[in-house]
Amino acid sequence: MNLPTKARVTRPREGIGTELSPKPLRNSLEPVRAPARPLSLVSPARVQYDTQLSQQDDEHLSRFWYIMRTRTAPMTPRLLSILLLVFVSSARASADPADSTDQEPHPDPNEEDYSGMVYIGRMDENGRRVGFDMDNGIKYIFGTSFDETHKSIAESSLAHAHYGPDVDHDIADRSRGKTREQVLHEQRIGKLDLSQGPKPFGWFEEHPLDGGAVPPRVVRVEPFFIDIAPVTNKDYGKFVRATYYETEAEKFGWSFVLSSFLPNASSLETAEVDPEAEDWVATDKAYWRNPEGPGTSYKYRENHPVVHVSHRDAAEYCKWVGKRLPGEREWEAAARAGHYGPNNRTLFVWGEEQNVSVAKDYANLWGEGSFPWENRAEDGWRGTSPVKSFKSNAFGLYDMTGNVWEWMRGGKHKSRIVRGASYVDSLDGSFNHAATLGARATLHGTTTTGNVGFRCVKSPRRRVEHHWVYENESDSGSQLVLEDADGHRQFSQYNQPQRKIETDDDEFEEEEDYDPTKPRPDERRGRKKVVKPRTLTSDEL
Repeated sequence: MNLPTKARVTRPREGIGTELSPKPLRNSLEPVRAPARPLSLVSPARVQYDTQLSQQDDEHLSRFWYIMRTRTAPMTPRLLSILLLVFVSSARASADPADSTDQEPHPDPNEEDYSGMVYIGRMDENGRRVGFDMDNGIKYIFGTSFDETHKSIAESSLAHAHYGPDVDHDIADRSRGKTREQVLHEQRIGKLDLSQGPKPFGWFEEHPLDGGAVPPRVVRVEPFFIDIAPVTNKDYGKFVRATYYETEAEKFGWSFVLSSFLPNASSLETAEVDPEAEDWVATDKAYWRNPEGPGTSYKYRENHPVVHVSHRDAAEYCKWVGKRLPGEREWEAAARAGHYGPNNRTLFVWGEEQNVSVAKDYANLWGEGSFPWENRAEDGWRGTSPVKSFKSNAFGLYDMTGNVWEWMRGGKHKSRIVRGASYVDSLDGSFNHAATLGARATLHGTTTTGNVGFRCVKSPRRRVEHHWVYENESDSGSQLVLEDADGHRQFSQYNQPQRKIETDDDEFEEEEDYDPTKPRPDERRGRKKVVKPRTLTSDEL
């Protein structure tokens, strides 16, 4: 705010300063307020803001007059006016409405739907989706289905977090003396068990049968949409024809094929195999169009899940359709389909029955024959099957167990995560993996095989949040680096020249009159309103 050029002598306003001094001040000074800015130059937010400052002004003016009464040195009218305006303007600048955090409301998730996708999130008692103004995520017990320690987890651990206007005040009380920072830290990071010694970064304890997490633990995921079935050869073919994309199996010139599926059995004598899985043969020119190598085709398998795709191949397709790969916690929340508690948690999609006669209606697995040469096809298929050939789970999702493994987001490049088991797995884990809801494995990110596919997920729309970014006062060419959840970095360059505030060392020199067309000093600082990046804090690999 520019400084006024005149000051007049008057008595102090009633209630300001008089109660702080036993003797009234003679000929006390009160500065002349700067002329009001024209309404055409003031935003509605500023008008509303100015109407709410009278009470704050009275408080700061009262403090100012108290300082003046306790001062014994002479004070010129000019200097007094300057000090008063600086005192009040600094108080107003601290409550600048431009820095307020008022945001527009979140979009209603009930108005958002996508073809071929199912919404996974918290519902109210009327079956409607809970909005983002409340805790609308899902809590469930994540991990292997064979470890029964999940039965000791209390139902109260799955209760959703408290929400409402007083949430910031009663979190600590509800947590028995813990501070809010401690509670939020435990929610994000979890508790570390150091009884067995320190663990390296990314450590994951696996169960020997299904590869799931040991021990099971309570986790939370944000709401999301997920494809009802894996991506098919037909869908992937549209992507390749539209973008001329070349898969990594095509670039490398080979891919893994199950030994019993090779069209020429004599090639087994000279073929190279995976040292950790000798039943998988490195076959030249095998990729998604030729699933078993030259002489084979996907033409009669257009509705089968696409295979021979790497982690990057899957991620590129998801990006093309405006989606992404699911996190493994998101995937398991969708696979368990509401069976989240310690009392209703099941081993398989269909329940606890561990026999092929029941499983053949729900999943494409190997069956009772010996692997890899004897497949009796109890479920009707020796290899992959068309999507939606078996019964869905309670959420209407197909092939969450069996058919093909599915790539997950996250992990390390040398150990990318796949979930769901495939047609080569068993029920009890006697060979390969046990096809439970906790089935999990890791592969190198460039691995392509005939039993690994993927499906996509999509996050619901949320409001766009903004924040102010100020120019670096010492370097106008500074860079702001924003990194999203996928690791992509965006560089924002600030090369705008610094806006300098002209100051005069001589406080008694005459200054120009206040000009309402010019910005106030607190509005001259170089800043920019940018979209606030949404960061995810999780211990999920």
